[in-house]
Amino acid sequence: MMLSPVPLVFLLIPFLQKGALGFKPISLFESDSKNHQQITVAAILETTLQVCRDVAIAEGRDFSSAPRPLTTEGVALACQSSGSESFSSAQSNLKWSNALVDAWKLFSPRYHFDSETFEEGRKLITDGMSVVKKSIDQGNLQAAREKLGEISHTLQDFYSHSNWIELGNTLPHPSLIRSDISIGPVADRSTPTCRSCVGNDCRNNILDNIIRDKLLTSGYFSSLPFKPKGKCSHGDLLDTASLIEPTGGINKDDRDAKHGFLHLTAADVAMAATRELLEDIRGAAGDRNFLQMIGISNGAKALCLVIDTTGSMSDDIAEVKRVSSLIVDSSRGTQAEPSLYILVPFNDPEFGPLTRTTDPDYFKTQINSLTASGGGDFPEMSLSGLQLALTGAPPSSEIFLFTDATAKDTYLAGTVLALIERSKSVVNFLLTGSLASRRRRSSGSIDQGQTTQMRSVNTQLYRDLAQASGGQAIQVTKTQLPQATSLILQSTSSNLVTLLQAVRSPGKPDNFSFVVDVSVTNVTVYIVGSAPSFTLINPAGVSQSNLDVNGTLASVQSVGTFQTLQLDKKVGLWEIRIDSAQPYTLKVVGQSALNFLFELVEVAQGSSLAILNTRPASGSNATLVVTVTGSDSAEVTEVALVESSGTQEIKGSVQPMGGGDFLVTMGKLPAGDFLVRLSGVDSSSRIRAAPISFQRQSSTRVRTSSFTVTAVSDGVFEPGSSPVVPFTVSTNGTGGDFVIQATNNQGFRSSFPSSLFVEIGGSANGTVTLTVPADTPSGSDVTLTIEAQAPGTVDTNYAVLRLSITRQATDVTRPVCQIVSVTANCSANCSLSTWQLSANLSDGNGTGIQRITLRQGDGTLNTTSVLDPGGENVTLALYSASCCSPDVELVAVDGEGNVATCFQSIKVATADTTSQAPNTPVFPPLPMTNATTVSVSNPTSSGNTLDVSASIYLTVPLVILKLGI
Repeated sequence: MMLSPVPLVFLLIPFLQKGALGFKPISLFESDSKNHQQITVAAILETTLQVCRDVAIAEGRDFSSAPRPLTTEGVALACQSSGSESFSSAQSNLKWSNALVDAWKLFSPRYHFDSETFEEGRKLITDGMSVVKKSIDQGNLQAAREKLGEISHTLQDFYSHSNWIELGNTLPHPSLIRSDISIGPVADRSTPTCRSCVGNDCRNNILDNIIRDKLLTSGYFSSLPFKPKGKCSHGDLLDTASLIEPTGGINKDDRDAKHGFLHLTAADVAMAATRELLEDIRGAAGDRNFLQMIGISNGAKALCLVIDTTGSMSDDIAEVKRVSSLIVDSSRGTQAEPSLYILVPFNDPEFGPLTRTTDPDYFKTQINSLTASGGGDFPEMSLSGLQLALTGAPPSSEIFLFTDATAKDTYLAGTVLALIERSKSVVNFLLTGSLASRRRRSSGSIDQGQTTQMRSVNTQLYRDLAQASGGQAIQVTKTQLPQATSLILQSTSSNLVTLLQAVRSPGKPDNFSFVVDVSVTNVTVYIVGSAPSFTLINPAGVSQSNLDVNGTLASVQSVGTFQTLQLDKKVGLWEIRIDSAQPYTLKVVGQSALNFLFELVEVAQGSSLAILNTRPASGSNATLVVTVTGSDSAEVTEVALVESSGTQEIKGSVQPMGGGDFLVTMGKLPAGDFLVRLSGVDSSSRIRAAPISFQRQSSTRVRTSSFTVTAVSDGVFEPGSSPVVPFTVSTNGTGGDFVIQATNNQGFRSSFPSSLFVEIGGSANGTVTLTVPADTPSGSDVTLTIEAQAPGTVDTNYAVLRLSITRQATDVTRPVCQIVSVTANCSANCSLSTWQLSANLSDGNGTGIQRITLRQGDGTLNTTSVLDPGGENVTLALYSASCCSPDVELVAVDGEGNVATCFQSIKVATADTTSQAPNTPVFPPLPMTNATTVSVSNPTSSGNTLDVSASIYLTVPLVILKLGI
């Protein structure tokens, strides 16, 4: 019997927590040490706040900084974000991707700068930076976050595993995020670096000559690779190398580590280095794109539409155009404006392309260009279009699919379901007409009975997918569609929360209750089914039936199978009684800043956590990490898994983890589908002076399986390559032949085994090989879904991976900035005078200057491209500003995403001053020696003297290189 490698890794993690992991990973327990999660989040908060401040100043807006210590909610408020949920979600992506490095790359030295792998570790970082920048450029923000989280882990480990701190450094290493300058002297393989520790005292175990000569070294762990004679060990627990002379270790993973006395210093420098990394990404992406990547949004949720464009959809398309224009025009410039617009058309056999834009006018143009044509046989490629939308939209999106046809590509049903569960997106189907009947006349080979049967099966498929996501499947006539699209207007609102949802299939009479707290507004009840009757009861005991459409509790609208109840808000416990023998769904939503995120996690026998990228195993314990959004002071009092189509509940044990996260441990899960329900208390004075109790539910379900599917990949490949992705199917129960299917959203050719034989209680390995076309744009990503189905059952499970396609960077040199002149004409009244700067910016033989922007300064920047006498492209930058704005910082980005920033500052003066700088480039930075200051002064009428100073450095003229912190 072969053990799955993934469980083996997790069994080892607790023993290795003070071994090769670097700073501690996300942990079960609070500690006075700093872990990767805390370092990453602290860097994100500081950098995001700085970007928001710079954007506000550039736009002439007042900026109110967040109180210290910084929190997610505080920074979101300072940035005037429409809510903190997307910001929290982006942080979650980054910190869990960071943690996965320890889960998947535990024994790979270069991912942790172990075993003196400095060049290899830096290459991981710089190659990863290229992926992040190209992914942002292509709009693939989820891929960018995942890769950014990975490389931040490796960057942070440098300060825990190397002797950089022991060498007396208190600032980040200048070349870890740059491959164009030397990493510095490194002890070669034959040079001893350590002596044995004296007992448990390892303070002086690094050899004196290593410290004196400033040689870099890092610890070797166990036998991966074998430690050469005289080399330092990592140290602690399972590090067998630390038992061999020289004994001990040099890691600074926590305060109890061998060099734990330097842990806090290492953690602080690692945080500063992570900020430098984020600043470099910011420079390449631009402030707006950076903030979008990091989850700061001034608008509502994305508007995501998937539209059937076959011949009979002309009325539907006209309605989509109408409602899209209404949303765009009515929300423009407000917090109700969608933060992103996504459009995916589908036909037969074509589907796509995916349009993703933040420009509402461009979106309207794309929508208005849609025409109805083609078709012929009644099924269409609806699931292919939905797959594109799910992989291209942000997590937790609301997606709307319009069609009057059944699905032709039903083989993608499992893939779509897996993507819904992983992305936690909500899918709503607006189904018009009688679906298949419109095309039956043109497909004479299909008789009426077969058509009816196919229509029934496919509409049930749409209902199943909608219910799994927490969405609606609404069947209306084409003339009723305008009434049904009111759902889109509600669902794209900011801060939408779910208070209750339930499914009854088959239908039966049932009572449901939900809590409306003081923070919730615009409470709406959705009921989908064959006209079920209901009675609504408010907290005061007043009732209203479905027959009273304009009652005192709610206004009721009905269209097709869809009923909407807009409640007259009253705080407290509400009840709704539904009486129907037909299947129905119930969902209650509202608007509130208070919400939560959750992730299923894998827990080692020790205290480390890693995200679970597959369905949890039935019959096993489950663990979740929940994060409350919208408040810094909310406490979680209860988390339960609630059966989605029944009344069974499984309550968990809740434990605070710090930073707004709570660990929830559940008992053994039975087979089935569950929703996550969270109850809590919030004492935030921003909402109300007195604490409030609140309750929320997840939209998407948690589904269990009797087996697991795991897959891992480095996730970065070049166009024209053939990546091989290994996967494992493991079962604790029934064995046999498991059916395998692998699909990807890009339509790349792939090969994989059609089945795997797994022994009872065992596991089996397989591979998926993709063929990436050579013309695939750099920065693309491909979402690979690997599904398995247990023999003789409908039980399925999956693994979902996101792979980045990026060309190897050929230009690693940063742009060069050459100041030509600085002219100041400043008087005592700065508002009446101006100053000017001119500079030449070039990229040598690189990819060329692509963009020059202002990061500081509220003056006017003009740029012109010219050829210098040597034939090189040079960009002339001319900047002019009021003397009240004495600072300017230019950001130059080349075609590869290399970033350089140059900073100039003047002081207010009373005389005209012109400085002519020598022809000396400033990028990369050179030592700022032999400084000369040119100072011109003029007495004022009062006899006082005001100076204008321009510092001219012979090697760095008039420019200070700013490294990002």
